[in-house]
Amino acid sequence: MMAAICAAVAALGIALSLANIAVMAKGMTGASTYAELQGHVFEMIVTGTDFGAAWAVRLVALLLCVAIALFARRQPTMQFGVLAVAGGVALSTLAWGGHGAMDDGGRRYVHLASDIAHLMAAGAWVGALLAFVLLSRPSATPGKVALLSRTSNGFAQVGTIVVATLTITGAVNYWLIVGPALPDLSLTSYGGLLVSKLALFATMLALAAANRFHLSPQLERAVRTGDHAVAVRTLRRSLMFETSAATLILALVASLGILSPSGM
Repeated sequence: MMAAICAAVAALGIALSLANIAVMAKGMTGASTYAELQGHVFEMIVTGTDFGAAWAVRLVALLLCVAIALFARRQPTMQFGVLAVAGGVALSTLAWGGHGAMDDGGRRYVHLASDIAHLMAAGAWVGALLAFVLLSRPSATPGKVALLSRTSNGFAQVGTIVVATLTITGAVNYWLIVGPALPDLSLTSYGGLLVSKLALFATMLALAAANRFHLSPQLERAVRTGDHAVAVRTLRRSLMFETSAATLILALVASLGILSPSGM
């Protein structure tokens, strides 16, 4: 099932990437309709801009994800290894569509590196949440419940690295984008949306801590006794709340990416 989900998500990513470059081309040329766009405009973007080069790399990586997910099912270890690497490459290219791409010199490289690390850590967290939610389905077999118990307890070290990376790179990005200025906290401003994002991030941290120190050990004990239905249901509820918070964060990040912090 995970391979099918990866293929579907990668296909969606391809469709969104094609729409993205069309929007970019329309904005760069000032065309009133998409029908006015000509092939040389897209060629110029892909071959003449960093955004276009990153877009091309992302498209190739997503196409590889679709191909591997569909045609490498007999080699699951290799399949998921390639999916992880190609997915990470595709995710990292989004940095060239954010604020970091607007910097110059050494500051640009620091900002892009911070953005990429932030994206990779966020992708690892959201990807792990999706896997845990799938493993905690009410129809999950005892084998999958045991796997959920092992992985949820074993995710602690990786989770710590993910949280530390998100915190450090988030602070670096804030400094590079805004600096020491105090933000305007009105609801629709850059600062207001950023505070909302941080509140949701804190909520995810609280839920993750509850999972790590209470619900996952509770599930481990329940697996040993063979009566794990309640523990799985409780953990799944927490995971669903955490996934909902992550989804809202992604929506806020999409909004923050097109807002100018100068309005703060």
